[in-house]
Amino acid sequence: MSIDTRNVHGVTILDIQGRITIGEESALIRNTIRGLVKSGQKNLLMNLADVRTVDSTGIGELVSSYSHVADQGGALKLLHLTKRTRELLAITKLLTVFDTFEDESQAVASFA
Repeated sequence: MSIDTRNVHGVTILDIQGRITIGEESALIRNTIRGLVKSGQKNLLMNLADVRTVDSTGIGELVSSYSHVADQGGALKLLHLTKRTRELLAITKLLTVFDTFEDESQAVASFA
């Protein structure tokens, strides 16, 4: 898994490729999110378009990241969910928790 970050109008976008699963992948997300928040970047948008697999640990890490960012006064939103990831979030009722978007410019504008 890899995570590339970029900044668009004050929003940090995390372009994630690979899998969000138990092990190093979840730890990489946790460490990346916490590092960004610690450095003052609190408007975070996770682009999941290139995420092939999300397991239960990955879902847990998304929730943990969401809570951590919110506790620090920020917001974490999701962009480009795959069909499978959307289904997992629907089954777990987490679609009601996360703000999700299919259009990057609309997602960025939602932080204003």
